[in-house]
Amino acid sequence: MKDLTQLTATAARLGLRRGDFTALDLTRASLARIKARDGAVKAWLCLNPEAEAEAAAISADDPRPLAGVPVGIKDVFDTAAMATTYNSPIFAGHRPATDAAAVGLLRAAGAIIIGKTDTTEFAAAGRNAATCNPASFAHTPGGSSAGSAAAVADFHVPLALSTQTGGSTIRPASFCGITAIKPSFGLISTEGMKRYAPSFDTVGFHARDIADLTLMAQVFDLPTAAAPTAPRIGLCNTPYVDHLTPPMAALMAGASRMPSAQSFDLPPAFAVLDQLHRAVMFAEGASAFLPLARQNPGQLHADFYDRIASRTAQTMRDAFIARDRILHLASQLEVLMCDAGIDALLAPAAPGTAPLGCTPGDPVFNSLWTAMQMPCVALTGGSANGLPIGLQLIGPRGSDGLLLQIASRIAPFLASKETALDPA
Repeated sequence: MKDLTQLTATAARLGLRRGDFTALDLTRASLARIKARDGAVKAWLCLNPEAEAEAAAISADDPRPLAGVPVGIKDVFDTAAMATTYNSPIFAGHRPATDAAAVGLLRAAGAIIIGKTDTTEFAAAGRNAATCNPASFAHTPGGSSAGSAAAVADFHVPLALSTQTGGSTIRPASFCGITAIKPSFGLISTEGMKRYAPSFDTVGFHARDIADLTLMAQVFDLPTAAAPTAPRIGLCNTPYVDHLTPPMAALMAGASRMPSAQSFDLPPAFAVLDQLHRAVMFAEGASAFLPLARQNPGQLHADFYDRIASRTAQTMRDAFIARDRILHLASQLEVLMCDAGIDALLAPAAPGTAPLGCTPGDPVFNSLWTAMQMPCVALTGGSANGLPIGLQLIGPRGSDGLLLQIASRIAPFLASKETALDPA
């Protein structure tokens, strides 16, 4: 039997329906891969002791879209069958009474929850995930969804649930050489998920194939639409072009050779978006962690106390003003795209390749899109200096299905030799 861990979720579902293998075979292959590799990768905080039993109950004719497919869950989502720790010592051994809404939808779709993946503490700050980048253990997989991205990239599971408040889904996908989607804000319930900045917190997914992202989009009932035959792509270096490393700049230059691509510069007013995002995120984060600080004095990481200390009347007022400005800029951008006939924007997913260590990485190329609540799809762009590197496709709010279709059309070009940075 071929190595089942190499299958995408879409291919796995086809094989299960044909009877090529069973859901139990698939789950055991996933668990064996984790046993063989996770001592080095460190993607998992715990595994589901009932995974094999759940898989054994899946029949070949099960019509559910994810029936028998192994999935990883970032450890900021509540799971009744496993501990939910948020990578915080305060919650060691914590067992919620019910699953988070997103986890419940995956279970209803027939997914086999393999376990909980490592994360930056509370998906916010403090302790880094212990996870290493499968492409180079000395480098970070990115954060905060470190374990989810690494588990998919290292073939432990074909799919994993993640979150993004700044760049925590898209940036790890770029660092690990996989694909991902951060949907439009508010389309997926965050009930039962540890919230950090409710204006931005978004449920996302990691996968190795865009078809698998489309499969997950169907499970979560994201909006669909028909893509134009020749979508027009705006190449956008963002106002933070000075943060680009040479490999990412070269990748964007290669993307300029893509048919139907044209330059698209954001007006100078958009340069403030990263600052506006931080104003809202830190204000909301201070409110989110205030109860934990009061109930657990001295037990939180210093990062959180610093943010709580910044909670002043002016800080909170600044957040209200920032939200208003962000909304205005988002509306303005969608008008600009429409007027220019642009269907989607293509931008850097990170400053460059993964840095050394375990830090989450710089979110400057993600925070502006997250702030404007737009959907983003991570696309692989090959490698530079032996490390993965990728771009992101951004669309108007609510254009998630359309964005996935456009992503599937341009992904082959981005993975081709025309944009390759390392010679074949």
